Amino acid sequence: MSLSAPGNATELRDALSRAPTSDDAARGAARARNAQLTKPPGALGRLEDLAVWYCAWRGDAKARITAPQVAVFAGNHGVTARGVSAFPADVTVQMVANFQAGGAAINQLAELAGARLDVVAIALDRPTVDFTTGPAMDAAGFAEALAAGWQAVDAQADLLVTGEMGIGNTTAAAALAHALYGGAAEDWTGRGTGVDDAGLAAKSAAVAAGVAANATALGDPLEVLRCLGGRELVAMAGAIAHARVRGIPVILDGFICSAAAACLHEAVPGALDHAVAGHLSAEHAHGPLLERIGKAPILSLGMRLGEGTGAALAIQVLKGALACHSGMATFAEAGVSGG
Repeated sequence: MSLSAPGNATELRDALSRAPTSDDAARGAARARNAQLTKPPGALGRLEDLAVWYCAWRGDAKARITAPQVAVFAGNHGVTARGVSAFPADVTVQMVANFQAGGAAINQLAELAGARLDVVAIALDRPTVDFTTGPAMDAAGFAEALAAGWQAVDAQADLLVTGEMGIGNTTAAAALAHALYGGAAEDWTGRGTGVDDAGLAAKSAAVAAGVAANATALGDPLEVLRCLGGRELVAMAGAIAHARVRGIPVILDGFICSAAAACLHEAVPGALDHAVAGHLSAEHAHGPLLERIGKAPILSLGMRLGEGTGAALAIQVLKGALACHSGMATFAEAGVSGG
């Protein structure tokens, strides 16, 4: 299988459709090992399931996480002209500089997890088109953002977290969710960076107008991503898809990341089998969105920062699951009765 970046939605769908599945033999061996560890059956709860899931994707019944990667993508949104954010679009550029200087929350959490951190800014001087007037990106813009995400994945990584920065991107995420799953715009629209009631009303109106203006895209989840997403959302989808093709497990972040991932989930069955949800964010629509893509969050801490922070923190939990699974002795190894 070619691992070059897909040039369009058709190639992306094809790459996902042909991506290898997890290793059944490794899963079976991991389950057998788990059953022999020095603990009562099921005593580590969901940690046991997480460890077996990870081992199956790495093809190793005693896997460990040694080379995690966090990739943060940044893009600017034309829809910010609609008053949908509490902050100006200039903040995107400023926060990218903060990431690069090591001063953001994601820098601290990635370092704590021992993760490589890459920051990819995509055409910040060219905001997407205001999607209330038509598609946010043309085919070339979509391909550019998709390639940026795809190419950011370290082939040697054994775990991937994707984060984002882009003023206005909770509006784009809400529009994606509304387009994919229906309901009212208000069902999917939250306060994001902390907009007041007037700002929330403006966001909901923009989401509704965006879906109406791009009604012809609604039958195709990847067209929905092109028409209503942002460059950083497309890039996250590209990175998550590339990880799927390479068999690299993924921890999804909050509402924005999950909305991008949902487009893959709806486009190709099984596209997110290699992914778990890192946390449940404070955005009210995140829970319903996770239910739609069939992911139970690992953490629930009321976080709503983005940047990949919730998922980066969840790396610690997954590392803990694997430390127990791969490091504990079996009953036979420990000479303990009961195995």
